[in-house]
Amino acid sequence: MARLEYRLFDESQGFPVLYYYEGIERQEVSLRFACYYFVKDRTVYERVSCAIEEGTFVIYVSQSDEEKVLDLNAPHPVSGSGIRLELRQYREDTAIYPVVHEYKFHSASDALLHLQSDFHYVQEREWKMSSTEIDEDRRTYVIYAEPIS
Repeated sequence: MARLEYRLFDESQGFPVLYYYEGIERQEVSLRFACYYFVKDRTVYERVSCAIEEGTFVIYVSQSDEEKVLDLNAPHPVSGSGIRLELRQYREDTAIYPVVHEYKFHSASDALLHLQSDFHYVQEREWKMSSTEIDEDRRTYVIYAEPIS
């Protein structure tokens, strides 16, 4: 078990800790290190860098001015155990990213492989990953991808 901290990437403020997790599994730390974005309390943060300090894993983030929280009419139901991951269609200049496919993994290793993959084959199409995120508000990992013509 480890400690994970999300710190604001702001040298003038001394990199303050925004959120921290005690006793987190290393596999979950790996999943979070693989995400470009972190959504918490309806705020989107962009990963700047990751670090390993003595006894602590750190993800430095800055608040994203461009990215917006997915505006869902109702909270997505979360049931059972496992890791939820959505593949969503990324489109430039829109805030609507339709769900292409939903995965549920019982293994963090399987989820991590999907988050780290540049290409996915779903619905008889090839999809190129553009970014990944962990949305803590919805307890879901997300891959944003564009279809390859």
